[in-house]
Amino acid sequence: MTQVEIGRGKTGRRAYALDEIGIVPSRRTRDPEEVSISWQIDAYRFESPVVVSPMDSVVSPHTAIEIGRLGGLAVLDLEGLWTRYEDPQPLLDEVATLSAEAGTRRLQEIYTAPIQDDLIGRRIAEIRGAGVTTAVRLSPQRTVQYHKAVIDAGVDIFVIRGTTVSAEHVSGRAEPLNLKQFIYELDVPVIVGGCATYTAALHLMRTGAAGVLVGFGGGASHTTRNVLGVVVPMATAISDVAAARRDYMDESGGRYVHVIADGGMGGSGDIAKAIACGADAVMVGSPLARAAEAPGRGFHWGSEAHHPDLPRGRRVEFGTIGTLAEILHGPSSVADGSMNLMGALKRTMATSGYSDIKEFQRVEVVVAPPQS
Repeated sequence: MTQVEIGRGKTGRRAYALDEIGIVPSRRTRDPEEVSISWQIDAYRFESPVVVSPMDSVVSPHTAIEIGRLGGLAVLDLEGLWTRYEDPQPLLDEVATLSAEAGTRRLQEIYTAPIQDDLIGRRIAEIRGAGVTTAVRLSPQRTVQYHKAVIDAGVDIFVIRGTTVSAEHVSGRAEPLNLKQFIYELDVPVIVGGCATYTAALHLMRTGAAGVLVGFGGGASHTTRNVLGVVVPMATAISDVAAARRDYMDESGGRYVHVIADGGMGGSGDIAKAIACGADAVMVGSPLARAAEAPGRGFHWGSEAHHPDLPRGRRVEFGTIGTLAEILHGPSSVADGSMNLMGALKRTMATSGYSDIKEFQRVEVVVAPPQS
């Protein structure tokens, strides 16, 4: 891999963001109605390769159920408002009225309320009772403390998600989570991340995870690049992790670990390009924060926005453009890629001549200057 000289004492690879690449149509085209965008992880099959990010502004028990009925998978944040408060709606309404200056401090105050074990079970039971696949998220720091309540409640898919998750976390203050032992002892598929490099992804795959999250999540509301200086452009990150998946298949004798692009999925074109780079599915937040049903009422924030010591996110106002159904499946009334996300993906695949997700991962891409 070509190294670029940054200065006399430092070199680095040139990496690419999704808006720096383009999809190349092939010699064959297809009817969009004959394209399949279904996706399966473990025993669970979904009509759309969409995993909705565990953010309080987007996923409530109600929206998780609705997204499941629309063919996707929504992940409820078990460290969010829905497990801290019996009825968080008044607080969600308040957040929508805050000024930009007061937003971060007030979010920090709201999220100091303790997580209630009984609410974990009740929220999971509510989603399960609707007959849709139930997925929940915990951070690595709280997984050991709350995982038993999650498993006892009958969750289908367990997501361990942080800004950066490592299979080799080192701490002199507390015993770190042993991912390999933990995943081995569970009877449910585990998705873990984020990560952004070949080596980190390979180590996470060796833990037995069913899926790996690529990226640092929360692209639109994240300030990690500004606060920590940490950034890996998504096109390169996805491609590197897809290479780790290929090599891990050889190493493990054929075990396939799903790659889920997490962060930076601002519109339908980003979703298509993420899959073209090797993702099996995408984790989205901001596109669905614009839905009429979204708990944030047009505002969007992630768990990093209310960190008590070092917030690495902000509350962003997107407004409302349509229903969940319209944003995912149309019809669209705008031409900016913010609605009918799945219809656009089908059309991209049809224009490129591919009939399903696995085939489309082989599509040719080019480096293209970002649009101004």
